[in-house]
Amino acid sequence: MIRSDARWAHAARVALAATAIVAVVAFLLALVVNAIISDRLNRDIDNRLQAVLVTTSTSAPGTPVVGGGQTGGDLDDAPVFLWRVAADRSIAALTVGAPTLPTDEWTAGTSTQATEGSAFRFAAVPSAGGWLVAGESVAKVTEANGDILLVELVLGALLLVVTFSGSFIVGLRASAPIELVRRRQAEFTADASHELRTPLSVIEAEVDLALGRTRDAVEYEDVLRRIASESARLRAIVEDLLWLARADAPDTDRPPQEVVDLAPVVESTVSRFAAIADAGSLTLSAHTPGTGSARVRADTDGIDRLVAVLVDNACKYAGPGGAVDVTVAAVPGRVVLTVDDSGPGIPEDHRELVFDRFHRADPSPRGTGLGLAIADAVVRASSGTWSIGTSPLGGARFEVSWRPAARVVDDRPRANAPTSPIGSVVAPASPIGAVPKDD
Repeated sequence: MIRSDARWAHAARVALAATAIVAVVAFLLALVVNAIISDRLNRDIDNRLQAVLVTTSTSAPGTPVVGGGQTGGDLDDAPVFLWRVAADRSIAALTVGAPTLPTDEWTAGTSTQATEGSAFRFAAVPSAGGWLVAGESVAKVTEANGDILLVELVLGALLLVVTFSGSFIVGLRASAPIELVRRRQAEFTADASHELRTPLSVIEAEVDLALGRTRDAVEYEDVLRRIASESARLRAIVEDLLWLARADAPDTDRPPQEVVDLAPVVESTVSRFAAIADAGSLTLSAHTPGTGSARVRADTDGIDRLVAVLVDNACKYAGPGGAVDVTVAAVPGRVVLTVDDSGPGIPEDHRELVFDRFHRADPSPRGTGLGLAIADAVVRASSGTWSIGTSPLGGARFEVSWRPAARVVDDRPRANAPTSPIGSVVAPASPIGAVPKDD
């Protein structure tokens, strides 16, 4: 069972981190936007002030400007106000309703100062030995910045909520396969420990019994044989685990893929099982196309291991008097390897589990439980696809298909593929370490 509390905690951490990053970025972006808008609004005020100053400076000195001002109300709503500052620093308002002008020293250019409780933007130019000053309230700028800030806060809060929710959901989904891998790794470690502990326990028990009392040579020889058998089983498990570890390694660490002709691989594998076939009453046959008709791109050793696992597996379950049929076919766009047997078959509810490491459909101790996991690793590494069904022989059918590799001209002579039964196979341990069908 996947630990939901760990997933939720991990997703929450991811969501909080993502939300914090978005919040910092949004805050910095808001500062930049507000600064740009404030600068633009202030420049608009400066341009208006300069335009009024230019217009007013061309009129006769002392001429009052009666338009544009206001006699009451809020100064913040007033347009541009004008003042004339004489050389003796006396101030005369040229705009009706103008507020009191600060008595600071004036210089050419613009500045922001407070007057009568309102912030004003002032611009001054020399005129008649004094200064002509224009001013406009910046309250509208402040109000606009406040409105923009309010919109940014609302949108920012909404953005952070969406970011947290989306990151949390993504974190949950992303952590699911990670947690599944962790769980499978823990299960694999536990299964491997169990599988390794069994032969080690047998070896330890045999040694303890052998050392418990004096025995004759025959008894010691029997003990050593049992220890050798368990050691061989232990070695097979370790070798299979190492093979799977290499298969799980990054692509750069895997063996290079080559163009492999399935026909000679199948023929060679069936021939290897011929000697064992004679010891039982099981018919083993192979059917392959002509040379070069069934080429795939894969690791050569991996394909050899795949075929050996499937053949050995099928033979073990076909049983004495049964039959195993191995076929290689080149159909349009695919190269297909099919292994049929006359055994009990695989129940549908077990077909999705047969490639799990250490999985067995029955409690029999045959094999390491890793054969089909290795076969699946080979198929996946070579971009093949599996199909498990019911064989015409009455048992299970394992079918693997690949895209054909590019044709390569090969004029080397090759013996004709066998098309008739060549022998039989029984359950004894094979030289390839294959495993039961439902591993």
